[in-house]
Amino acid sequence: MQQDTSVRKTALIFGGSRGIGAAAVERLAREGFNVAFTFASSVQKADDLVKSIASQGGASLAIRADSADPAAIRDAVAQAVARFGKIDAVVVNAGILRVGAIDAVSLEELDQMLNVNVRGVFLSIQATVPHLNDGARIITIGSNVALHTRTPGSSVYQLTKTAVAGMVKGVALDLAPRGITVNNIQPGPVDTDMNAGAIDMLAGMSPLKRVGQPSEIAGLIVYLVGEDARYVTGTSITIDGGLTL
Repeated sequence: MQQDTSVRKTALIFGGSRGIGAAAVERLAREGFNVAFTFASSVQKADDLVKSIASQGGASLAIRADSADPAAIRDAVAQAVARFGKIDAVVVNAGILRVGAIDAVSLEELDQMLNVNVRGVFLSIQATVPHLNDGARIITIGSNVALHTRTPGSSVYQLTKTAVAGMVKGVALDLAPRGITVNNIQPGPVDTDMNAGAIDMLAGMSPLKRVGQPSEIAGLIVYLVGEDARYVTGTSITIDGGLTL
């Protein structure tokens, strides 16, 4: 028997097959959203996530899309809308990290990070705007490095995440007349593939002596898409265990 998804709200998550994105997909599905999500290369993880959500009575759609490709972004939005209808929540989580001192970063690496972490975020939001319900929520996933970093070689990554923190302020003003909120979450180190091999070191830097869990970031996402956050917009919320204190 085919499930009726028409009465549910719809969320679209860019970069949803792993880590924070996958946790957000799972949590929003549990909250009753139909969830479409993009992935770049993790086909098996995307398929497993769809099956897991279906086994719990939820509905999801995995869409292969490169967040550096404007056409792929627009196509992902079109697929999500065709499947589930207009969108109530957007989470832009896709991002990449390349580490290197300023005199070692190649032009190709610089362009890759700008294309995904800044241009891709802007284009993902821009592509969804015509398909958002009034009162929808947009959330970007930035980083606490926008505030502070003690790690040499992170200048380009810091540049991109600082740009996102600034971007949400202007976008929030643009969309405020429609009651659409726009906010940026700035996680500290989280137990994801990006930090594999460095968890103990990162935990040692934290006042709480641990890294965050993807589920904790997903919990903040759920708050920002919920009714209690209707008055929160244009802000960056840092969730890093006190690392930037």
